[in-house]
Amino acid sequence: MTGVLILGLALVAQAASVSVSELLADPDRFNGQPVMVSGTISNYREGATSRGSRYYTFDLSDGIETVVVIALGEPSCRSGAATVEGTFERWSMMSDSLDAITAQNVICLFREALNRSH
Repeated sequence: MTGVLILGLALVAQAASVSVSELLADPDRFNGQPVMVSGTISNYREGATSRGSRYYTFDLSDGIETVVVIALGEPSCRSGAATVEGTFERWSMMSDSLDAITAQNVICLFREALNRSH
């Protein structure tokens, strides 16, 4: 457990703090890199893998650009302002690509998140 905590702290300490617009303006530069991005959550979705594991996705916007966030643990908020710490990845599929952040941590930036209803 201590090793996981140290690894998590090292990841956050090395994360580049960028806006969604900066991230998407040069996705190859940030591909595979730890990032810390703030914005507004929308389009919150919950899903399950074929093995039954739960995952959560949402869009994070800085008001100009929007990036998809994938969280393997349930975020403490489903909407509003948040900061996401995770790894940015660009996936190419045939002629399309998907830019997304795999979240290690979602920090809600509003008090209502503590009392959200399900």
